[in-house]
Amino acid sequence: MNRLILLALVTASLNAKVYYSKIEPYEIRTISSNVSAQVVFTDEKKLGKVLDNGDYIKLDDELDLVELKQLKQKTTLLDDTIKLDEEIVKNYQDILEKKNINYDRIKVLKIKSTVEKDKEFYDLYTTQNQYLSTKKELDSLKMQLLDTSLQIARLNKSVKDKHLSAKGYVLYDLMVKEGQVVAMSTPLAKIADVSKAILTVYLDEEDVKGIENKKIFIDGKKTEYKIDRLWNITDETHISSYKAEIIVKTPQRFSKLVQIEFKDE
Repeated sequence: MNRLILLALVTASLNAKVYYSKIEPYEIRTISSNVSAQVVFTDEKKLGKVLDNGDYIKLDDELDLVELKQLKQKTTLLDDTIKLDEEIVKNYQDILEKKNINYDRIKVLKIKSTVEKDKEFYDLYTTQNQYLSTKKELDSLKMQLLDTSLQIARLNKSVKDKHLSAKGYVLYDLMVKEGQVVAMSTPLAKIADVSKAILTVYLDEEDVKGIENKKIFIDGKKTEYKIDRLWNITDETHISSYKAEIIVKTPQRFSKLVQIEFKDE
């Protein structure tokens, strides 16, 4: 009986299908330009290396920086003018309060002529119009400040988009040269996430059954890895197979071909 069980296990092991896959970076991203500008710097020395905080591509931001400086100066001037106008508005409010009291008192006095009362009335409304005009100017200045703040935010983003860095990623490919003018959406570079690696296999329907209970062997060695993603629809290219991905630790060298088997525990 024991011999039969052993024979069954050996037969099952021999019948386990062998798959092959290359150990690839977890992700390779194509970085495209968010702006239209001239390429002023590309760091070809960083190709194939893990990137630091420095730029691997820089686009021309000279005019952006000049405009940004001017807009910041404009913001300071607007802030100062707004503070002055707020003080003027407050003064007008105090004056109006007193003039309203004076007019309410004078308009009922019989000893005051109509001409005198009209004069107080016109003076009151002149001050009120000055108050409203200054308040209108104040509101306009505040709108200008909001618009300027939005322009500054856009320029800051534009400057940031012109300095490309990706700490921890590998610079896989540079797709532009210094002096080249690029438009929005122009591919600039490819970077690779090497914090982990991925194996892609295309499983037969038989291997998909009970896959969660099977152990994964890589190059004949039992591992604790599991299927991380499994498509339940057959692949467009491998029309009778189901795509599966296994996330593994970063190897010393990528693109190595490994042997993968799925065996019952």
